Amino acid sequence: QLQASGGGLVQPGGSLRLSCAASGSIVSFLAMNWYRQGPGKQREWIARVRQGGTTDYSDTVKGRFTVSRDNAKNTIYLQMISLKPEDTAVYYCNAVSTTRTYWGPGTLVTVSS
Repeated sequence: QLQASGGGLVQPGGSLRLSCAASGSIVSFLAMNWYRQGPGKQREWIARVRQGGTTDYSDTVKGRFTVSRDNAKNTIYLQMISLKPEDTAVYYCNAVSTTRTYWGPGTLVTVSS
């Protein structure tokens, strides 16, 4: 199971760190991803951390968001800075193994003054 947390209300230009905790070890996952779904929008991929630790980002968040993983805590993180109103969304994490993809419930991030 996966559980995202850390969402909330933040002002434009502010920062927030999301966490995605797994109920078991994340070491064997090929990759873990962050997605988001804004109001009236489709779910979009925004960041990935691979098994070896390399990362990828969508153009919309590159330079502002940083994904990281802590294998000892079975958790990945999404550090978000310079937040914009258009970053308002429900943020989800998933984990990809060789046989299936796991999803957890999202956490709401609202960027508003």
